[in-house]
Amino acid sequence: MSESFTLVKGARLIDGLGGPPLERGAVLMQGKDIRAVGTEEAVAPPEGAQVEVLDYPDMTIMPGLIDAHVHLVSLGDGRSGDDMNLLDDEILTLQAAKNARAHLYSGVTSVRDCGAKNRTTFLLREAMEMGITVGPRLVLTGRPLAIIGGHLSYFGSPATGPTECRAQVRQLIKEGADFIKVTATGGSTRTSMRYHASFNLDELSAITDEVHKFGKHVVAHCASSDGLINALDAGVDTIVHAIHADSDGTYRYRPELTERIIEQGIFVNPTLHAIRHQMWFLEAKLDSDSLTPKEQADLDELKYVYGNHEDFVGRMREAGVTMVAGSDSAWLNYKMGEFQHELEGMTTVGFSPLEVLTAATSDSARSCRIDGETGSLVEGKRGDVIIIDGDPSADIAAMWNVTDVFQDGKKVDRGNYV
Repeated sequence: MSESFTLVKGARLIDGLGGPPLERGAVLMQGKDIRAVGTEEAVAPPEGAQVEVLDYPDMTIMPGLIDAHVHLVSLGDGRSGDDMNLLDDEILTLQAAKNARAHLYSGVTSVRDCGAKNRTTFLLREAMEMGITVGPRLVLTGRPLAIIGGHLSYFGSPATGPTECRAQVRQLIKEGADFIKVTATGGSTRTSMRYHASFNLDELSAITDEVHKFGKHVVAHCASSDGLINALDAGVDTIVHAIHADSDGTYRYRPELTERIIEQGIFVNPTLHAIRHQMWFLEAKLDSDSLTPKEQADLDELKYVYGNHEDFVGRMREAGVTMVAGSDSAWLNYKMGEFQHELEGMTTVGFSPLEVLTAATSDSARSCRIDGETGSLVEGKRGDVIIIDGDPSADIAAMWNVTDVFQDGKKVDRGNYV
């Protein structure tokens, strides 16, 4: 007996491919897959088929969101990565399950995890496949590659020299990595140097060459222009943060680097709210209390960093860089389940709401190399669909109003802890 159909109808449909909303749209799903997409009049199940009809008047049908940058093991309680890393793997795996559920319930049906301790996220995927817990589709790197003492090196895969770099790539792929995350500069890790390149070019080139040999992609954390140059020279596929800053911490826009990003077809994940949420946290504390001298200095620095990054991301967008949406949650105080903050942040640098929705669906799917399965409402793709109360193509704030989530054609029971 063939599987029954689910027919979802709404006031409008956004397919995720950048076009305008389709009025009175509908999606027909059978099993895990989409069977038809179009107007309510044009989409109909086969004659005599068993059909569940779900009508959402005044609501929007659109693809499930894709968060192209998360850290599932993080607690989102303000502690640094250095301190979070001291927790046992078992605790971090449980936290990853909690975060995955929160993101799924908020409308995110796929995530790319950009670095976790040891095998924690691989174990989460095993648990999900066994039906022990639920979460979005997982695109995993496992441990990120770093230099000794470099950003995220505490997660477990530091490497020195091209040979070790290739060996670490092979080990991660053996363990089940879907892509490789590399920290091309320092970052928040205490022993790293934020604005300095980490890997030498021969090391970074060895990583990308080895990864591409296996048909997978490379995501590079770049917090400075030196890191951007190395990432471009090495031929990475997605750049995270893409911060234009000199090695002394001076922010200076480099249009020639933007031109190279466009020429090489590299995706950029700007992580705007990853900076902004830290600023908001200290501003809220200042309003209700007072800041220590260090906290005030941190707030002043964050304002400088965010103001420049916001400006530079806007310039990259205007130049034609393909931006994808990735939250970088649950780093520091940025809790998972709040991806909408990143979507709102993208509108502040010139994106229209519809451009943001495209960045958070089909463009993120392309960056994550899962666009053959999901990211747009197209016949044959998986039934990853969300229902939004309102019209997010007119007001991105409507994305907070998630009414229902469908994953692989089934409505997610968001009241179920498991």
